[in-house]
Amino acid sequence: MNLKTVAKVKPVFPFESYAYFVSPIPAADGGGFMFTMPDLPGVMADGETEVQALADGREAFIATVSAIVDMRQEVPAPAFNLDDFAPASASGKVLARLPRSMHRQLAARAKTEGVSLNSLVLAFIAEGLGRRTVVSA
Repeated sequence: MNLKTVAKVKPVFPFESYAYFVSPIPAADGGGFMFTMPDLPGVMADGETEVQALADGREAFIATVSAIVDMRQEVPAPAFNLDDFAPASASGKVLARLPRSMHRQLAARAKTEGVSLNSLVLAFIAEGLGRRTVVSA
């Protein structure tokens, strides 16, 4: 087996220009978090925590871009855009029907925590999105 050393390059487009996902890996598959970049399918990493997966993803990004440049290929420009997946008319207003029992539980929890029902639901949604996927555009 021949090994080739590839010099690190400064990417044409910085890491922050690309969208990425950090998503949970099921416990049955070992647990932790998986990092991927839609615009650069070869960029994948994992880590025990979201922070570790992101740090390893940054290293994978540099390694992949360096390899692409070494092969004299063009590094794909950032193209993935969350706006392609959400309506441009997203107003920030959402109407959701809940079972009465869930509504009562939420109202009681909001009262206990001294916040509005809207604030509590928004916090739960933000927390859930953070656990499932972290996206940067």
